Amino acid sequence: GPSHGASVLLILIVFITEKLSISPKYLAFSGCFPQLTGVLDDCFCDIESIDVFNNFKIYPRIQKLTERDYFRYYRVNLNRPCPFWADDSHCSIKDCQVEPCPESKIPVGIKSGNYNRVSPLSDAFGCCITFAPPLSYSNYSKEAFEDWARHDDAQDHFCELDDETSPDADYVDLLLNPERYTGYKGPSAWRVWNSIYEENCFKPRSVYRPLNPLVPPRGKGCSSSLCLEKRVFYRLISGLHSSINIHLCAEYLLAEGWGKSLWGPNVQEFRQRFDPAETKGEGTRRLKNLYFLYLIELRALSKVAPYFDRAFVNLYTGDRQEDQASKELLLQFFNETKAFPMHFDEKSMFAGQKIEAKTLKEEFRLHFKNISRIMDCVGCSKCRLWGKLQTQGLGTALKILFSEKEIKNLPEHSPSKGFQLTRQEIVALLNGFGRLSTSIHQLHSFRALLKEKR
Repeated sequence: GPSHGASVLLILIVFITEKLSISPKYLAFSGCFPQLTGVLDDCFCDIESIDVFNNFKIYPRIQKLTERDYFRYYRVNLNRPCPFWADDSHCSIKDCQVEPCPESKIPVGIKSGNYNRVSPLSDAFGCCITFAPPLSYSNYSKEAFEDWARHDDAQDHFCELDDETSPDADYVDLLLNPERYTGYKGPSAWRVWNSIYEENCFKPRSVYRPLNPLVPPRGKGCSSSLCLEKRVFYRLISGLHSSINIHLCAEYLLAEGWGKSLWGPNVQEFRQRFDPAETKGEGTRRLKNLYFLYLIELRALSKVAPYFDRAFVNLYTGDRQEDQASKELLLQFFNETKAFPMHFDEKSMFAGQKIEAKTLKEEFRLHFKNISRIMDCVGCSKCRLWGKLQTQGLGTALKILFSEKEIKNLPEHSPSKGFQLTRQEIVALLNGFGRLSTSIHQLHSFRALLKEKR
């Protein structure tokens, strides 16, 4: 009904209380995409302000942060079978392969961590976000922590989490395996993205369209007249898709020979995917959805800051100096996210009547969880790695935005049963946002390249 529509509409609204100063020289590049300027759709937030804030404040910090040991090693199972169709399309191109991480390189505190349990061998309560024992350590019993761990395992997740204890799960060094164009394309890749977009329609089963997902959908499937929660869902997925495509265009295999590969920006590929003239105007919408997703994740990061502010929360790798430096960098980064002059009203996310809101949240969660399962159908291992990580990052951001009450009520000096993040979620959240930040930074580079070619 109308009240339902009105309540869901508020998820689209981002308020800006003031604007950042913008360099005229910086704005000159926007002429290449004349429609990608000014106020962002459904928001009182202009794209130029986001560009300046990201490229000068956020991007340099998130780059430094994701190079730290705690954030560069991600444990993932790349061998899970596709749950939706028989997958016989594994990519054999060498650039699709994930470079294995030597056991000796993984920090001891990460490698030997007992997730969410007291470890008698270390002075921390496990390595998922770890809790260095405060003076009142004796107040906590092993049973209490095991009870807390059970609760954490049972929490509502927006993603299908990999079992990190599985023998099929491996640590991957993300810096050794950058996200870039691998040559993986064609029907197999299209089927994955078609399935992801069809999941947006909140249908009991996926329907596969034989078309390139870069072409706008037609017919009754997912029209703009659909109810707003589905449109929001679409904008998040479209933003993620746009971000991934920008990375592939920016890190394209330009030349190969003598054992060396040359990677760099492919302007023609970028134009094919985003230039309004070549996409019937769809390119601008795709890029605006990237900015929309960026704002959603930025707000989640600013909301979760109190979780990490607590003195006993450590980013544990086993190297005290490294851990302390990483924590300081993280808190500086959170201070920047909180300084952005916008207020996303996450309280109103599906904020209708209590039962209705709960049902909508659950429906939203289950459909997003299905998308994380579709990532196990990606035939290219490196694409699967980054697809799983970025999907989990967005899922973690949604979990944060739906947990405001629990975060507000966090105890200052002890772990909370109400809200926890695993190390896997933290690594995915920061690296996933790092990818969005990189996309917006790379857009600036593409504007400059396009201007040169005019």
